[in-house]
Amino acid sequence: MSTQTDTPLNGVAPLAHLGVIRVEGEDASRFLQGQLTQDFALLGPVQARLAAFCSAKGRMQASFIGFRYGPNDILLVCSRDILPATLKRLSMFVLRAKARLSDASADFELAGLAGSALESIAEIDRSTLGLVDFQGGKLIFLHPGVGQPRALWVAPAGTARPTGPVLEAAVWQWGEVRSGVATITQPIVDAFVPQMLNYESVGGVNFKKGCYPGQEVVARSQFRGTLKRRAYVVRAAAPVQAGDDVFLAGDPEQPCGTVAQAATAPDGGCEAIVSLQVSAAQTGDLHAGSAGGPGLELLELPYPLLDDI
Repeated sequence: MSTQTDTPLNGVAPLAHLGVIRVEGEDASRFLQGQLTQDFALLGPVQARLAAFCSAKGRMQASFIGFRYGPNDILLVCSRDILPATLKRLSMFVLRAKARLSDASADFELAGLAGSALESIAEIDRSTLGLVDFQGGKLIFLHPGVGQPRALWVAPAGTARPTGPVLEAAVWQWGEVRSGVATITQPIVDAFVPQMLNYESVGGVNFKKGCYPGQEVVARSQFRGTLKRRAYVVRAAAPVQAGDDVFLAGDPEQPCGTVAQAATAPDGGCEAIVSLQVSAAQTGDLHAGSAGGPGLELLELPYPLLDDI
């Protein structure tokens, strides 16, 4: 396992690729409870939620880190490239709820902290998706990457970022890939039910909450037999990108998976989260783009898969 002194995933990174949707009003949590895969009705002030917004067919339209910013004020952090369409679609469901949705990206400063940048708060409980006040903003602890603690810092625009070594955004995104938790971006909108990206195993789905779009499909995928597709972390022999198909060497006609997220590794290689047929992952000899494309090597998944609910 890497340490804080020998890994490039160490420091404070700007996160310009992320944006913020603000949900305000006395029905803010109730509204999100009826739209997203996680429980927002019981969202407290010291926790965040990983959640998906799904279509009626259970396919992920967006993914969020959501947390309470005030008593009737919830922020949803998502990929900036899908924010306008997501905001428009979510707003269609407000109807008579007392909730106002807006693009608040310009109102907030976002940064990623990893490694030694978190040493000064080592005495605080750093449970995954726990939230604390920190240097003028909110700090949400994320799933680790390459064994390193990671956190998302969200503060009002103009707030000075936490101090620490400068971490390039590209290295942060590599850490995101190595965490095994994919973020929905434009190339993979509507491509996966949550379990195809292991969201039920990383705190992204609550099977005990009330209805939301696609709930029946998501529940049926979980409870009726073995899941046929899962997310895996891979190393690629050449650059790949989100949306690329994955093939087995012996089956050039039918893809067995899809690249969900990819990043350049600090050593110059490429690593990715891919959603694969479980049988294909067990068979091996995987390639991106075509059956003769760049080879993919499966890496160890950094968290256990949920066997039972």
